[in-house]
Amino acid sequence: MTDIEIPELKAKLDGERDFLFIDVREQHEYDEFNLGADLIPLGSLPDHMEELMTQQDEEIIIHCRSGARSGQAKDFLVQCGFKNVRNVIGGVMRWQELYT
Repeated sequence: MTDIEIPELKAKLDGERDFLFIDVREQHEYDEFNLGADLIPLGSLPDHMEELMTQQDEEIIIHCRSGARSGQAKDFLVQCGFKNVRNVIGGVMRWQELYT
């Protein structure tokens, strides 16, 4: 599984959305700025495993502020058997550098 750079993510978001997109930041961060992902804060990710398991074979793209928390989330999901999980390199900070 290769991680994903911001320009590739933007192209995917501009096209047909055929992946699960998760933001693992906290609610207040999401409220300030978000990319339209489903908000599942990193600390509550284990609580969402039952619903996520139904999408275990889909591409999952995870982001956070800088890529650190989403990297942890990716590692957790891979340990749980998910095969196609990608971390957004640079996170929202990099997105804002490039596109805002």
